Amino acid sequence: MDSLLKSSFLHSSPLNPPPKPQTRKPTKPFRCCLKPDTWSLSSGNPENLNKPKPKFKNPKNPLSDDNARRIIKAKAQYLSVLRRNQGSRAQTPKWIKRTPEQMVQYLEDDRNGHLYGRHVVAAIRRVRSTSAMREGEYNMRELMGSFVAKLTFREMCVVLKEQRSWRQVRDFFQWMKLQLSYRPSVVPYTIVLRAYGQVGKIKLAEETFLEMLESGCEPDEVACGTMLCSYATCGRDKAMLSFYSAVQERGIIPSPAVFNFMMSSLQKKSLHRGVINVWKQMINEGVAPNQFTYTVVISSLVKEGMGKEAFEALNEMKNLGFVPEESTYSLLISFSSKNSDKGEAFRLYEDMKSRGIVPSNFTCASLLALCYRIGDYSKACSVFTEMVRYGVIADEVIYGLMIRIYGKLGLYEDAQMTFEEIKKAGQLSDEKTYSTMAQVHLSFGNFEKALDVMEQMKNNNISCSRFSYIVFLQCYIMKGDIASAEVTYRDLSEIGLPDARSCKDMLNLYLRLGLSEEAKAFVAKIRNDEIEFDEELFMTVVKFYCSRGMLREVERLVEELSANETIKDIPFVRTYFTAMNVPCIRATQGEGSFEPLDQSGAVAVELMMTLCLTARNEQNMQEKLELLLKTEIGKSTANKIISKFAKEGDMLSTEYLYHLMLKLDCGLEDAAMASMISLYGKKHKLKPALEVFKVFAGSTIAGKVIYRSMIDAYIVCKREEDAYLFYKEQTIKGHNFDPVSISILVNSLTCCGKFREAEDVINNSFNENLELDTVAYNTFIKAMLEAGKLRFAVSIYERMVSSDISPSIQTYNTMISVYGRGRNLEKAVDMFNLAHSMGEAMDEKTYTNLICHYGKAGKVHEASALFSKMQEEGIKPGKMSYNIMMNIYAGKGLYNEAEQLLLSMQNNGFSPDSLTYLAIIKAYTESSKVLEAENAIISMQKEGISPNCNHFNLLLLAFARAGFMEEADRIYWKISKPDIESRRIMLRGYMDFGHVKEGIDFFKKECCSVGPDRFILSAAVHMYKAWDNELHAEEILKSMNSMKVSFLEKLEVGSKTKPTDIFV
Repeated sequence: MDSLLKSSFLHSSPLNPPPKPQTRKPTKPFRCCLKPDTWSLSSGNPENLNKPKPKFKNPKNPLSDDNARRIIKAKAQYLSVLRRNQGSRAQTPKWIKRTPEQMVQYLEDDRNGHLYGRHVVAAIRRVRSTSAMREGEYNMRELMGSFVAKLTFREMCVVLKEQRSWRQVRDFFQWMKLQLSYRPSVVPYTIVLRAYGQVGKIKLAEETFLEMLESGCEPDEVACGTMLCSYATCGRDKAMLSFYSAVQERGIIPSPAVFNFMMSSLQKKSLHRGVINVWKQMINEGVAPNQFTYTVVISSLVKEGMGKEAFEALNEMKNLGFVPEESTYSLLISFSSKNSDKGEAFRLYEDMKSRGIVPSNFTCASLLALCYRIGDYSKACSVFTEMVRYGVIADEVIYGLMIRIYGKLGLYEDAQMTFEEIKKAGQLSDEKTYSTMAQVHLSFGNFEKALDVMEQMKNNNISCSRFSYIVFLQCYIMKGDIASAEVTYRDLSEIGLPDARSCKDMLNLYLRLGLSEEAKAFVAKIRNDEIEFDEELFMTVVKFYCSRGMLREVERLVEELSANETIKDIPFVRTYFTAMNVPCIRATQGEGSFEPLDQSGAVAVELMMTLCLTARNEQNMQEKLELLLKTEIGKSTANKIISKFAKEGDMLSTEYLYHLMLKLDCGLEDAAMASMISLYGKKHKLKPALEVFKVFAGSTIAGKVIYRSMIDAYIVCKREEDAYLFYKEQTIKGHNFDPVSISILVNSLTCCGKFREAEDVINNSFNENLELDTVAYNTFIKAMLEAGKLRFAVSIYERMVSSDISPSIQTYNTMISVYGRGRNLEKAVDMFNLAHSMGEAMDEKTYTNLICHYGKAGKVHEASALFSKMQEEGIKPGKMSYNIMMNIYAGKGLYNEAEQLLLSMQNNGFSPDSLTYLAIIKAYTESSKVLEAENAIISMQKEGISPNCNHFNLLLLAFARAGFMEEADRIYWKISKPDIESRRIMLRGYMDFGHVKEGIDFFKKECCSVGPDRFILSAAVHMYKAWDNELHAEEILKSMNSMKVSFLEKLEVGSKTKPTDIFV
């Protein structure tokens, strides 16, 4: 470029900013004529084929370079017009009138060299043959010796143009300049410039351009455009702009393609301002942009943040009839997405779809990110559905966004399935995807799975970023693993200063684990590290200091942050500063010292009052607290603090603030009074609770919440009878309790078995016509169900319906139990169907309740059908449902069905428990499958579940009934602690099958220590009599009489003689 700079061609400054457009002299417009001339192809008219060519009166003057290029352009336009306007009247050249077979042969011949003359083709091949030779191995003059004086200037240009290597172009051009037919022209120089530019030989191109100037050839727009494209191809933007400035001064206007090359080169180097300047120059010069121009310009405008200009360019592009590319739409959608302009983004998206353009991954990702950012998750799901319909293959970025969206929508399983799909497809490589899935697990409280995902990332050698360390820290904090959390926090600190949220979470972890000293040291550390506080971190630190009465630390923290203008403007901080200086501010501003507060401002006042309470022994703290209590916001906050401290069980602070407010007559609210009573109740201090109640008992404004708190206090202290008496006393005085209080009282009376008192409360509520809610009616029905007063329970339900109180699913479930216990299965089914028809969300409990009553009624088929219907409705049975259904099958000896149900239960992730095995063993023994029953007990033991007497008794009973007393005896001695039922079964078996001696021996060994059991003693008497031992029989009878145990006379020894074969 240095040599070119010395030339007079370049003397202008680079393009920055664009110069004003210069006026150009009007040139004579070129008109294309379709009349054939002496060098054009035949028009195809047979009348003109044999006519001699016309001779001009005046011979043609030698064509200048400009005229030669004009003629070449005119010929190209002429042939183009002919090809476009083919028809019955078109002037068609000869070669158009060929058969398809002739046309194929013609094209093949062209590829064989018939496009030009044979000598031209031979010259092209001769020059190309040098490409296999090294530099210096050939001499172009010797190789082309046979072509001297045989090639015209135009044919030499053709040979030059057909070369594929810049070396052949260079060498042939040197030989070409030595020929007699050669004359300096811009055409061969342009060909050489293009060859050099395509391979990046800028220095040679510049030397050639200078040579062209020195030879007297004036460069035209093609030559200058070729040079500009060469600079653009090689990324020489400064040289390109300098050369373009010189081209402008000469009045040469490049073509749209050259402008596109220039802008594309500048854009590749992110010189978007340069692109925009060239674009403005192009418009000023009147050059018509094409589709590629708009694509490049819109991209640069977007990347420069010039959104308004970018959209104007897009509209101009569409008005000119150009269809924007997908990449153009994608950039504009991404720009709108980053600006949270949902309307514009989806308008572009709909416009793109209407033009039949399929969105790319990047476009869909931008839209999904926008929907996630603004919280329009349903729109995000519709975009993802359209992606699938258009066949757009989702990448890891899109899957990661969908995982986040599923997490926000609560679709936990869908998020996990998406993550597994990425893993199976082998697309899981970005740490952001792992971290996103871990965050979804954390949002559902599943820190173990979150940690597992992050560990998978580590095992796959994916390096951790700052974001990953933050997620790791959140996992350990939720887990409560303080050691791992501290290590992760140190790792995060090595990357840079931790963010305020991580600091807040660490501090909350210390506080949650009760590590006050560690929390204090941690706060000191983050202050020393100059962590930038946000509102939440400041609030957490102040809350920690205030709750522990650390007045000096609060004052130092406030002093440190008072100089920070950013944090001072936060409402919480501003209000807290005001509360800290309340004596001074109140003296000057009075009651208006506090501006209208939002939630964070109210929290600030609350923390300040908490500090005053915890540090009330410090100087001026009590005075500051009293001043705060004299403000309206202070009174309101103090009532909330009483409720809060009472809930936390802080007796001293709560009592202090309560008595101070009574002293200052601050107007205690009902909620605060109720909290005081509840606190005393929890501490089992009924006397102070009653004193608080008496303060407001006579007040007409005392709310029902205070009476409810007294009921709660009595119940917490296990004084249900006193609670009932308190209720009776207050109702006599005319105080009505709310439905919640009555529900609590009825439920507690029912739980302790005081059904009469519970019924009295219910009747009284009905007599007083109290407005009861659904929960109260549910409590009443359940209470009467527990009391066994089923008719009263039904009448309560009927009253509920007649009062237009909507029953809940719990109501229907309880009524199913009421009718089921009353053996009215038809009514129970009607209640179930009613619940289903009312559109109630049926749950597992309701289905299982009716299934259980079907089983008790022996309706196995109906129970099984309802169990299947529950699964069809999408309700997954739990372990309890499986056990109940299995027990129903067991009652009828349907062991095959029980086995299938057990397999289904295990496939659904439930491990069998003791009740499950009890049902399976019962199914086997009811169908006399004793070997399978015994194997079930063995399997049970292998699973680590210890069988109890109930399991063994089923097998014991099967052997005893069949008369296999040896097997029964073997099973009996496997029981670690046989119960009384085990002994009864053994004695029944010995007695029924006449094994008197064995029965007596068993009685002596196992039954003497048993208490007065009617069956065991009666069986012993019968067996002694059968053994002819009347003495022992009489002794046992006397003993039974003395213990007032009646004798079973109908028992018979040897009632069964032949054992039943159960080992088939």
